[in-house]
Amino acid sequence: MMKITNPILPGFHPDPSIIRVDDDYYIATSTFEWFPGVIIYHSRDLVNYRPLTTVLRSASQLNMVGDLDSGGVWAPCLSHSNGIYYLIYTDVVSRMGAFKDTHNYMVTATDIMGPWSEPIYLNSSGFDPSLFHDDDGKKWLVNMLWDHRKGTNSFAGIVLQQYCTEQQQLIGERKLIFKGTELRLTEAPHLYKRNGYYYLITAEGGTQYEHAVTLARAEHIDGPYIISPNHPILTSKHKPEIALQKAGHGSLVETQHGEWYMVHLVGRPTVDKYCTLGRETAIQRMSWTEDNWLEVEGGGNEPKAEVAAPNLPLHSFPVMPELDHFDEQELGLQWCSLRIPTESTWVSLSERRGYLRIKGQESMSSVHRQSIIARRQQAFNCEIETMIQFEPEHFQQMAGLILYYNTSDYVYLRMTYHEQLGKCLGIVQSVEGVYDECLTSDIPLQANTEYRLKAVIRRGMVQFYYAALDKEWQPVGEAISIVHLSDEFGSYIRFTGTFLGMCAQDLSGMRKHADFDYFIYKELS
Repeated sequence: MMKITNPILPGFHPDPSIIRVDDDYYIATSTFEWFPGVIIYHSRDLVNYRPLTTVLRSASQLNMVGDLDSGGVWAPCLSHSNGIYYLIYTDVVSRMGAFKDTHNYMVTATDIMGPWSEPIYLNSSGFDPSLFHDDDGKKWLVNMLWDHRKGTNSFAGIVLQQYCTEQQQLIGERKLIFKGTELRLTEAPHLYKRNGYYYLITAEGGTQYEHAVTLARAEHIDGPYIISPNHPILTSKHKPEIALQKAGHGSLVETQHGEWYMVHLVGRPTVDKYCTLGRETAIQRMSWTEDNWLEVEGGGNEPKAEVAAPNLPLHSFPVMPELDHFDEQELGLQWCSLRIPTESTWVSLSERRGYLRIKGQESMSSVHRQSIIARRQQAFNCEIETMIQFEPEHFQQMAGLILYYNTSDYVYLRMTYHEQLGKCLGIVQSVEGVYDECLTSDIPLQANTEYRLKAVIRRGMVQFYYAALDKEWQPVGEAISIVHLSDEFGSYIRFTGTFLGMCAQDLSGMRKHADFDYFIYKELS
């Protein structure tokens, strides 16, 4: 029997939402502060997947300028009804302390490829909104309710409210339908209907190592909801020996032949507890008991690294090339920018044909306008390489190869200018916001010359290299720990994975450009 190997979407792909439309399966995941917002993945067999399209492509659909680290798009919910695709998502603009400003929106399209509509504002009462299409034609929004008051349970439960398509707004009473279980931190609600029951799936325990999927059901949509006797139905808690940790945040889909699967969030530790790849998407085969409760097929509630594939013909997709020569008119779907769309004011594929031109903007500390083009790290061991031409004129101009987690944590092989050395190359790093540029002495470089830059990542370490065009690779400094590029590192909760890419800064405001001839991302054994 064919097997599905987990995770199905490796690297930073948290909070999956899955649907089936005829013979096609689509998964949407959170993108947080990375742009464009929400990538849709496509499969026809639940074994093979490809990035298909993006949803929130313009600043009018998603304006994240100023959104804090691990803000932006949380937990998109994808659904389909009567020929219309719906995507519900949260734009988190603040999340620290007692208050969370979590604005919930809806966009729609008649084709999964778009174009998607301008956003319809729904509410801001909590995050993780989800839309349920009942068989009587009514539509219902559920989301977790955030309670900022001192001495209360901040995760106050799941609220339900009707959505009117004609008025394009929520109507009627908002009702609290589920207060959660003893696992607490109740979030990520999804509603389903089967055999006369409404099923409510939520995530509980927090999105770290105590994460879980909770299932409850009711005969009426507004409850009362009874918790599954096999509670929680999925978790990795207290199972450090298994490969897939942090299991939670589930979403269900039924195949054409009545088989049931649940996609869910996981994390795979790189070193000790640190998951530098971020939170990933896995899948489990599910089954229904005689008394209409859902469970992991085969019993138990732990996530399996391999699961049986459905009774569907295999459908593979072309493998994404390791080398991108920047010869196309648009960047590939693997590439992301930070908070802002890729506009000609700061990035171009046409000003120098065959090169990606990046014009420097703000610093790595900015939550407004950074000039960075990066992709997800998707394997524990990998190698990235680029060729850059950059002619800085003073120390405020920098460009190079970066391993980026957020404004507080990154490792950066950067070119810059020094008054005594001229054009030079060195490593800068930030760990929890503490900036360090003394990891190695800056290396003098020749002006008006292209250089190759490379980073080799082996689990929790990175070694940088550089070379002139016809020269051998030379190491830059010693290998550096990168465990700080993870959710688990530091003193506050955060939610994004490691991105690898190219960037430029010009702190003088003159937008000095750097030209990148190619980029290689190669996974290593």
